[in-house]
Amino acid sequence: MIADNWRGWELLRVGPVDAGHRALLLPGGLCTAAFYAEVLADPRLEDLGFGFVAATPPGFGGRPPPEDVTVESYAHLTAELIRILGCHLVVGHSYSANVVIEMAAARLFNGPIVLLSPIFSRQDEEMGFRRLAAVSRIPILGRLPWMVFPRLLDTAMRGRLPEDRHDELIAEMRRTDMAVFRHMVSEYFNHLDRYGSLVDRLCASGVEAWVVRGDRDEIGLSDEERRALEACPTVKMVQVPDAGHLVMTDQPARTTDLILETIEDGAGLGG
Repeated sequence: MIADNWRGWELLRVGPVDAGHRALLLPGGLCTAAFYAEVLADPRLEDLGFGFVAATPPGFGGRPPPEDVTVESYAHLTAELIRILGCHLVVGHSYSANVVIEMAAARLFNGPIVLLSPIFSRQDEEMGFRRLAAVSRIPILGRLPWMVFPRLLDTAMRGRLPEDRHDELIAEMRRTDMAVFRHMVSEYFNHLDRYGSLVDRLCASGVEAWVVRGDRDEIGLSDEERRALEACPTVKMVQVPDAGHLVMTDQPARTTDLILETIEDGAGLGG
């Protein structure tokens, strides 16, 4: 595994430099490339000659943020990274899955894409996080919950991370500058509110997409959204057994399986 940086991105790479197919793996909010470590360690990648790059975006993991932290801005930053790396497939988790949807909708990348537990609407987000976001909009007082938030992560994430990696991944989450994350969260909810639901936006993009959710995912999906996704000819719904919102840490081998299956499907490779 090779670690390097490019214009504010922190990159973890595996596979040959001249890989025929290369996948970009993007973490969710508060997460970093380290959350994909077990996926990157899968020995099949070397055998198949595929290249995987897990990337911590600017503003994540304590890295300096871009001037613009909107979802649209991150979509353009990611599209630029894809061009530099020559990626044929993009995997996005949670917040980054929403960035990937925006990238597809804006015709910045034509797929295929793998969306790990995307949030299609405000109502799908976890209630506690929605309340935190609402409180954070209050002038001055809105900063206080974010000052306490890092201290609560250890307890809040107990049982939601692999026990043998819990301390390591909590440390990764605590790298995030909460002032930056608060701003990102505000823009994230603005983005969701702008469209109501991102399902139609994803389907209208025409990009081949795999929507992947754990069978005990903490993120919601309304019956209406599910029906629309199932009716969309370019979307494939996948449920991963014994997995919550963090599919790639709960079931890293199955996550790798899905990415390899997407590559082998040959749907729209060309990006």
